[in-house]
Amino acid sequence: MNVLSKETVEAYREYGFVQIDDVLTPEEVRELASYMEEAMVQKNEHAVNQDAPGGSYYRVLNQKVNVWRDHGGMAQFSFHSKLARMALELTGAEGIRLFHDHALWKMPQDSKPTPWHQDFPYWPMNEPGALSIWIPVDDVDENNGCMMFVPESQKKGKLTGIDFLNPQDLFEIADMKDMEKDKPVKVPLKAGSCTFHNGLTFHYAHANLTDRPRRVLAIIYMPDGTTYSGQPHQMTNDIGLVVGEPIKGPLFPLLAKK
Repeated sequence: MNVLSKETVEAYREYGFVQIDDVLTPEEVRELASYMEEAMVQKNEHAVNQDAPGGSYYRVLNQKVNVWRDHGGMAQFSFHSKLARMALELTGAEGIRLFHDHALWKMPQDSKPTPWHQDFPYWPMNEPGALSIWIPVDDVDENNGCMMFVPESQKKGKLTGIDFLNPQDLFEIADMKDMEKDKPVKVPLKAGSCTFHNGLTFHYAHANLTDRPRRVLAIIYMPDGTTYSGQPHQMTNDIGLVVGEPIKGPLFPLLAKK
């Protein structure tokens, strides 16, 4: 039996993103928040910090990648069967694999916006179709870093990766200077609700102007059979993947299948 309605799936495929409310219960939100607090301060064995406090990137995102590998509680959510099933239904894939998870904290006060970008240009994948779920454990709005999306922007295809510290104008690159018919959609969320967005969809997150971190778990899923491009990426460098062959193995488990 499907988890999502036909209308939800159609909206995702048409617009490149979709909001789904209450994907986690209040108890799950509390658990996830406590696990994330632990995971963000513990010493890494396998997870990777993107930057240290005081760094320029840290002001945009305090991000730790592959937290599931160091914290069993986080793994419960990164491997959550209902969330993976949703990704399967949205994409229409035969199977869904984990690419990686990441804890995304937008730190308070001295925060910077996350600039307009696509995700797919950063991923070492040949085929499009990968997508992200973005689950806040705090209510989010424009004051603390909620997301915005441009409907149907995924139809522009793969463009270029944006430098988060010195961002280029993605809309100029995409020849979308006239935004009148492509106005971004702001998506405030309650804790435990989520968005899914296609890796090609243009998105942005506001700065955090509050006095508390904005805490989010994001999980990147890819259709089973997605092949490796050879592009450098911290999750795939030096682990023996073959260009043109499917990205699979114990670091990229199959989480759902038809």
